Amino acid sequence: MKTPFLTKAQAEDIAQRFPTPFHIYDERGIRENARRLKAAFAWNPGFREYFAVKATPTPAILKLLKEEGCGVDCSSLVELMMSDRCGFSGGEIMFSSNETPAEEFRLAAELGATINLDDLTHVDFLKETLGYIPKKISCRYNPGGTFTLGESKEGFQVMDNPGEAKYGLTRPQMTEAFRRLKELGAEEFGIHAFLASNTISNDYYPALARILFQTAVELQQETGCHITFINLSGGVGVPYRPEQPANDIAVIGEGVRKAYEEILVPAGMGDVSLCTELGRFMLAPYGHLVTRVIHQKHTYKEYVGVDACASNLMRPAIYGAYHHITVLGKENASCDHKYDVVGALCENSDKFAIDRMLPEIEIGDLLVIHDTGAHGHAMGYQYNGRLRSAELLLKEDGSVELIRRAETPDDYFATVVW
Repeated sequence: MKTPFLTKAQAEDIAQRFPTPFHIYDERGIRENARRLKAAFAWNPGFREYFAVKATPTPAILKLLKEEGCGVDCSSLVELMMSDRCGFSGGEIMFSSNETPAEEFRLAAELGATINLDDLTHVDFLKETLGYIPKKISCRYNPGGTFTLGESKEGFQVMDNPGEAKYGLTRPQMTEAFRRLKELGAEEFGIHAFLASNTISNDYYPALARILFQTAVELQQETGCHITFINLSGGVGVPYRPEQPANDIAVIGEGVRKAYEEILVPAGMGDVSLCTELGRFMLAPYGHLVTRVIHQKHTYKEYVGVDACASNLMRPAIYGAYHHITVLGKENASCDHKYDVVGALCENSDKFAIDRMLPEIEIGDLLVIHDTGAHGHAMGYQYNGRLRSAELLLKEDGSVELIRRAETPDDYFATVVW
């Protein structure tokens, strides 16, 4: 069962000050989760989480995570600029981009970010752009093929297709890139890879770690390069559906530790620092999209019309993704009515739920759409002239802070040349 971190009374009070729809984040939940992750990898002295900025590019959230010891993983010029303004610098920034414009590499270097190269040709492109190769550098590895974990302890099969992904270098290219980077002056090397998305399995990270650890040993032997860090990237997911099991980050950390001690330590690489770049795991469960029911429609189906739309949360419209819905004040009522919960866009895909069993809904009810803390507001857009909503932070003391105001028509027209 999914339980909102807001009560109906709290939500109604907030809605008096900040009209629906709005995204709201739970400070306590975010901080506690960041501390659990840090504790799970405390056995690795150099460990750092580089939060994936693309998941929730909101300065107040980034600053909160910085207080918890996190760095940031950026993938664009503006994300680098935002991270700089939030006080991140040097080794606190990882820059992982693809098809990267020269100006973005230049800013990453100016900020002292660790640059993670996505392609073999980017080695010489970076040298031409900067005039030098940074002393510390990383390359993204794509092993190709299909990644299959098989049936995990949670009864969930993990399968993805790295061979169809546009990211990363092949195994022979990794060797070539490391040798070339060493020739050009690099002294510290890192490896990064991302093989599967939103895994609900305690086995994924340890399996990925074994692949990367073995690759690191081979590369160091082949090239003589000093590998000082390995980035396990993202992929540790969250249970969007209430019946799905949650990942246990302590168990995951222990699984990675075992692989580290079995593969890296015997190879004399026990000084390698580990990195993660989690976005969804760090934030998704600690964000709600709160929306009010404004219409009901009775045609071939029963429709509940809300004041939010895909402009506020795209995932259901573009992926068919499931997001759990709670009707505030009716948490314990029987889910004996079948509804499509829909927004106002002129697109039939603008549906938060299809044939969802919910309690009887009335106009004026407040709905909580769960797990929107990552890839929620961040993916918003302005189709149909629908404007993106405010972002709020539920503080640990129970107060609510506006951390991004809602867009206005003036914002929409600000870039127009009349």
